[in-house]
Amino acid sequence: MEFTMNEHSFSTKLPFGELEVSGNEEYGFRPYQLLVSAVTVCSGGVLRKILNKQRLTFEDIKLRADVTRNEASVNEITDIHIHFTIIGSQISDEKLEKALALTRKNCPIVQSVKDSIRITETFEQTKM
Repeated sequence: MEFTMNEHSFSTKLPFGELEVSGNEEYGFRPYQLLVSAVTVCSGGVLRKILNKQRLTFEDIKLRADVTRNEASVNEITDIHIHFTIIGSQISDEKLEKALALTRKNCPIVQSVKDSIRITETFEQTKM
């Protein structure tokens, strides 16, 4: 990836479009937002693949990420808690817990940051 410096941000052109990154969210996505998004969405995508491979039916998956940052230091991300809401499923809690364990193990972004950021997960199921 190659980035170009702009007045208030850096940008890169990707196949999907242009990505603007800035420490000021008025000019682009903030770096921590991209990191949290990468961890969260990678986890959601891996969970979806696992549930589909296991032929476990669901209608949708919603994700919420809660972030803890160390403001006393350089404001680094210390914890990301991902809450999965599985919608329209009849999957047992035991099977979902196993699927989440496989998700952690097989998500390349989680594996990349696991030694520096604590990642935790919870889930709930709701009917449509």
